[in-house]
Amino acid sequence: MKKIAVLLSGSGVFDGSEIHEAVLSMLALAKLGVGYQCFAPNILQMHVVNHLTGEVESDQSRNVLVESARIARGEIKATEDLELDEFDALIIPGGFGAAKNLCNFATNGSDCVIAPEITSFIGQFANSNKPVGFICIAPVMIPLLYGEGVIGTIGNDSETAQAFNSMGGKHREAEVQDIVVDEINKVVSTPAYMLVANIAEASVGIDKLVKKVVEMA
Repeated sequence: MKKIAVLLSGSGVFDGSEIHEAVLSMLALAKLGVGYQCFAPNILQMHVVNHLTGEVESDQSRNVLVESARIARGEIKATEDLELDEFDALIIPGGFGAAKNLCNFATNGSDCVIAPEITSFIGQFANSNKPVGFICIAPVMIPLLYGEGVIGTIGNDSETAQAFNSMGGKHREAEVQDIVVDEINKVVSTPAYMLVANIAEASVGIDKLVKKVVEMA
């Protein structure tokens, strides 16, 4: 049976993984009869956001791995514990955690860098030519990981698309139900909550992405 790694970045759209996207990804894998294992880096979040008020709680700090364990129901491993041979592919849900904790795109835009733990983790899949699915804002990491000319989408936000291109990628506009596939690099991306209005719409593109990633594995 194929087994897919799922990379989380905390718990909650404003400072971690987008919970709907993470759960929909795992649900799609389970419906396909595919096994999965959640991972997250054992690092501190950039900051903590009160999801009721939208305000940053400057007096709080949280750990990305510990918070991600909430979504994974405790079944999670640190990124440093990856045994690549056990996995056929990787899926990365979005949420601001992908742009704040996995990389610093949220603050640095096209001048962003990816956290060393994440470069190592995703790089193992990329260097082994194993497929990787990027959801929502997570695709902003694609050019830095795969280099000049790699294809991906964040939907149709012009500013983010321009940043994607300036980092060396080739952005393709897409609707919420669409996926964009780079067959050469085995990269799949979908906009999800970059565009979506509700969870039902998000599920369409995520289901397509998961199916494609599994097929390519």
